[in-house]
Amino acid sequence: LVLAQGTVKWYNKQIYQKLSVHGREQAVARARQAGLLESQLEVAELNLENFKHNLPAQLTSFVGRKHEIAAVKRLLGTTRLLTLTGPPGTGKTRLGLRVAAEVLNQFEDGAYFVELAPINDPALVASTVAQLFDIRETAGHPLLETLKIYLQEKRLLLLIDNFEQVIEAAPLLGELLSSAPGVKALVTSREALRIYGEQEYTVPPLTLPDPDGTESCRELSQYEAVELFVQRAQSVKPDFVLTDEDAPSVCEICVRLDGLPLAIELAAARSKLLPPESMRARLESRLLTLTGGARDLPTRLQTLRAAVDWSYDLLDPAEKILFARLAVFQGGRSVEAVEAICGRDLATDVLEGLESLLNLSLIHISEPTRLNSTSRMPSSA
Repeated sequence: LVLAQGTVKWYNKQIYQKLSVHGREQAVARARQAGLLESQLEVAELNLENFKHNLPAQLTSFVGRKHEIAAVKRLLGTTRLLTLTGPPGTGKTRLGLRVAAEVLNQFEDGAYFVELAPINDPALVASTVAQLFDIRETAGHPLLETLKIYLQEKRLLLLIDNFEQVIEAAPLLGELLSSAPGVKALVTSREALRIYGEQEYTVPPLTLPDPDGTESCRELSQYEAVELFVQRAQSVKPDFVLTDEDAPSVCEICVRLDGLPLAIELAAARSKLLPPESMRARLESRLLTLTGGARDLPTRLQTLRAAVDWSYDLLDPAEKILFARLAVFQGGRSVEAVEAICGRDLATDVLEGLESLLNLSLIHISEPTRLNSTSRMPSSA
């Protein structure tokens, strides 16, 4: 294929006009500022084949998270066990995969994705990791010890996904890291592992606009939550365009869904049937409306109810009762109010129950707490 130099210059000129710039350096800076370029995205994704890894390829674009990526990479540089926590559907796995791809060149022996969602027996964690390296148990040599020996001289990253349902295996991960100084673990879990040396990072929601603001359609599209909605809506309705008329409804949808990526993707998938205004009106029943995720996704990610159920099923009976009772509150209440209303005939201490729900990201503290102040707990995630 031969392109005349004049043709290239003509196309460059069109791009410069679109971006309102006068040269290449200004164009690159403006495009990056507008989110059209992500300096490390091409490097991370185009060169993955040059490194050892089993990171699954992503079929949809990665939206935003620049600050989170930078923060996780910085923490991963100073700790060997970093746990990404957050409520169901907050994007922990996608963030972990993105970071793993961007730091892949720092690990001589590669990065390996360990999916724990299919198992619920903590005793199977060691064998799940060992299978990645084709390590088998032999007579007289326990599998865990063989795995330790194999990892001892390696410099690699383990990206371990969905640790919450096998949380009792956390000490085993600590053993592996203690015996293999060149190995780091990036873990996703709805609760921290609570083992020595762990650094926790809570994954925040996507950035949201002010629902009462007066920003233009173009300005609203720069927010991560709105950008995700538009991109996923276009995947089912290619002619979907964010207009000044629809922008307030899309903005309210994203805010009412708390900026949770899974919830926004499920809502956007309805765009083929419902315009934003109609969709906004139906969000009073979010668990019933937000269904119909992709068939090839895990069942827990196909509906918002299934995502919440995944965490709810990890609770013991008393914690489930407490979680249900919290639904009587609208907009959050103080710990003292929760103790007074929800504590009767409860087979656990209310404060301990709240801590467990908080650790599993089923509730959150809506205001900074002080020793002499009252913390407020919303009903549920």
